Amino acid sequence: MSIFTKIIDGEIPGRFVWQDEVCVAFATIEPVEAGHVLLVPRIEVDKFYDLDPEIFAHLAKVAQIIGRAQAHAFGTSRAIMSIFGFDVPHVHLHLHPGSPDTVKKISTPKMADGAALDAAMEKLRDSLCTLGYRKNVPAEMGKLS
Repeated sequence: MSIFTKIIDGEIPGRFVWQDEVCVAFATIEPVEAGHVLLVPRIEVDKFYDLDPEIFAHLAKVAQIIGRAQAHAFGTSRAIMSIFGFDVPHVHLHLHPGSPDTVKKISTPKMADGAALDAAMEKLRDSLCTLGYRKNVPAEMGKLS
């Protein structure tokens, strides 16, 4: 069982900003910048090319929604999506607000303190609600409904 499955199952705490029947999004503990989240399918699959195409398409759709909310919440001109997948054997998309310096930062993420993560995730949760996705934002940041 991957660490992401343990987060989804509530065995390990997470700071959730999105939930639906297919996937969840939560803060990474090594953000490139404020608002960086991981979009993770509930089903544990190691490689993105082994995902059912419908699940992958759903992840892409949700990534667009969260990316729009990130740009809105953090005042950037764009958001960035990347798939690395070497650190945890469970598909996950990295989504974060984009800036000209983002690409440089991607190779050197730093551990964030809890208060900074909480503040960034609340800002993103508020933006998702403002953009009409309240039903997908968990009632409590640390728990899925």
